[in-house]
Amino acid sequence: MKLKTILLTILVGVTVVTFGQTSSLIIAANVNLPKDTIVSNKLINSLNGFLSQKENPNKENTFILNEDLIETSILLDEIKGIEKSSKFKDNNFYKGYLTNVVSLNKTDFLLQFSYIGVNENIPILMGSFEIIGKLKENQFYFCSPLKRTTTTWKIKKIGNCTFHFKNSLNRKTASEYVKKVAFFDAKLKLSNGKIEWYGCNDFPEMLQTIGVRYKLDYNGRNSSIFNANENNIVLLVSGTDNTDFSTFDPHDLWHDRLHNVLSTTIINKPVDEGCAYLYGGSWGISWEQILRTFKEKVSLNPKSDWLSLYEQFYNFGESKEKHLLVSYVINALIVQKIEKEKGFPAVMELLSCGRYEKTNEKYFITLDKLTGITKKNFNDNVWKLINQRRK
Repeated sequence: MKLKTILLTILVGVTVVTFGQTSSLIIAANVNLPKDTIVSNKLINSLNGFLSQKENPNKENTFILNEDLIETSILLDEIKGIEKSSKFKDNNFYKGYLTNVVSLNKTDFLLQFSYIGVNENIPILMGSFEIIGKLKENQFYFCSPLKRTTTTWKIKKIGNCTFHFKNSLNRKTASEYVKKVAFFDAKLKLSNGKIEWYGCNDFPEMLQTIGVRYKLDYNGRNSSIFNANENNIVLLVSGTDNTDFSTFDPHDLWHDRLHNVLSTTIINKPVDEGCAYLYGGSWGISWEQILRTFKEKVSLNPKSDWLSLYEQFYNFGESKEKHLLVSYVINALIVQKIEKEKGFPAVMELLSCGRYEKTNEKYFITLDKLTGITKKNFNDNVWKLINQRRK
C-alpha cells in the first residue's frame, strides 16, 4: 500500500480524544487502547502531558523518570518543534496522531504516533515516533526504546566510557578515545563525566534504535551521530558504519567535551575551531600537518594580510568540503601562546567571548585584554607567531 493511501486512512478514521489537554493527539479509530478505562485515560493523559512539555528543557519534563532521562532526551530533541512548517508558514501545520498502542506487559506499553499535515487534500508525513510508556502509581512515564532495541548487544566499560556494540569492539581505538577524553576533560576541569556510546550500522538503523521511525528532514541521509547531555552523562548514538568503534575524530570529540562546560550561545566558533585544530587536527589531518600545509600554501607570501584573510575565512584546504581555514589556524597559534603564557583558564576566557560576529568586536576586546593583540597590530603579531613556529 502506498504511503499516501496509508496516511489518508489515518486521517479519515480518527477520533479526537482530549482528556483536558490543550494540544492533544488525535486518536486513530483503529487504535486498540487498553480495555481498562482508567488505565486508558491515564495513558492518553500522560502522553499528552509528556508532549505538552516537549519544548521545555528535557530534564524538566515531569513525565520522564530520571533513570530514563538521557536516552529519552535524545528522542525528545527530535520531536521538538515538529508541528511547525516554515514552507507553509504555519506553526501548527502538522497534527499529532496516535497510530498504535501495544501492551508489553501489565504496566508497560509501546506507543507509536505520527505528525501529519494536509495541503490541497494531500497528506504530508513529517515524522513518526515510537516510545515506551511505564505505569507507576497514578501516571505513565515515557522513555526511548533505545535500551529495549539494544538488549542483546554487548557492553564494555573502559574508564568513564561505556561502549554498547553488537559483536566486537576495537579495544585499542576505544582505549585511545578514553585517553583523549581524559586529556580534554583535564583541560576543561570536567570531573566524573560519563559517556555512553552505541554503534549502529547506518543512520536509518540509528533512528529506529532511538525511536524515530521516520522524519521528513532526514530523507536520503545515510550517516550521522546523535548526542544528548544530561546529568553529567553524554549519550552518543552513532550511525556511521562504525559498529566496532574502529575510528573516532579527536576534532569532533573536542567540541563534544567543550559543550559540557560552555553553552554554544557564548562560544566563539573560530576560537573553538582553532582549539579543535590544535588538539585534534581536522579531517584526519594532524595539527602539525595542517600547519605545514598552511606554511606552504599561505604564509610563504610575505604580503599576506592576515586580518583580511581572517575575516574572509580563507580556505587553503583541498576542497570546499574538506576545508582548512586561515582564521582557525591563526586562533590555534593564539591559543598556544595564551595557554603557554597564562594557562588554560585564559583560553577559556577567549573561547567564551561570545558568538562570532562580522565585526569581531567582542573577540578583539578579549584578545587585547589577554595578549595585547588588536586589529591594528594583528598583522604584525600573527607574523610573529608564524615565524616563531619556523624556528
